[in-house]
Amino acid sequence: MALEDVHLDLEDRLAQFMKTEEAIIYSYGFATIASAIPAYSKRGDIVFVDRAACFAIQKGLQASRSDIKIFNHNDMADLERLLKEQEIEDQKVKLKYKYKARIFLEESLSFGVLGKHGRGLTEHYGINIDDIDLISANMENSLASIGGFCCGRSFVIDHQRLSGQGYCFSASLPPLLAAAAIEGLNIMEENPGIFAELKEKCRQIHKALQGISGLKVVGESLSPAFHLQLEESTGSREKDVNLLQKIVNLCMSRGIALTQARYLDKEEKWLPPPSIRVVVTVEQTEEELEKAASTIKAVAQEVLL
Repeated sequence: MALEDVHLDLEDRLAQFMKTEEAIIYSYGFATIASAIPAYSKRGDIVFVDRAACFAIQKGLQASRSDIKIFNHNDMADLERLLKEQEIEDQKVKLKYKYKARIFLEESLSFGVLGKHGRGLTEHYGINIDDIDLISANMENSLASIGGFCCGRSFVIDHQRLSGQGYCFSASLPPLLAAAAIEGLNIMEENPGIFAELKEKCRQIHKALQGISGLKVVGESLSPAFHLQLEESTGSREKDVNLLQKIVNLCMSRGIALTQARYLDKEEKWLPPPSIRVVVTVEQTEEELEKAASTIKAVAQEVLL
């Protein structure tokens, strides 16, 4: 499918919304970060990566053939340890400027969620967006469309138009879905109060699911997507998966839709433990969230005790 005006309109709107110089859209969410990474990082480069990086990031790193350094999830002290080691090693490599590193943020679960206006991590933490070299997110969560986008400085984004494999070697996003993403941006800009409302509902469900015997909540209380894992594994991944699936099936029979997190077990570099994925939306009422939490608690007790 050819590039049309609506695609350019969507790129302009995304750049305006994120307050960056430029944005580029991809027709497939997975391909966005998986293409952006090897567009900039090549053999001989060093990339510092969070251990909990998603599968799309992993494939982008694999395609880049770069030297990968792994730090513990959200552990800035561990990241700084690696950066200091690298500095000693070659005397050139700050947590950004001190070490002359580039920062790429993958925000598929924070775009349209965090910040007063839903602009993500930079707005939530009050960080100047110009200090971030590249922000990537899919449009399959908050914008209820398909595809993804990257935004940042013009010279960074323009490079992808010739070097981003998922941009160069794929058809454009269907115009109807580009228009749907624009309407999603309209809704977010016209109703900024939804982000505070969503934040409160996330806190409500996180609090309600604490203390389930046999299960633990994994994820931030501000996130609308989080996981329920077994407190103690049976020692067998297959048995863990079957136990969690029983909980999913029983909840489904009682009107609560859950799903297990799915992974390509043989291809994941850092395979997470089996888990149930829970997603909250701003449209759900307090009563519905209370029902969901009480149902999950009751079912977990039936299956695990």
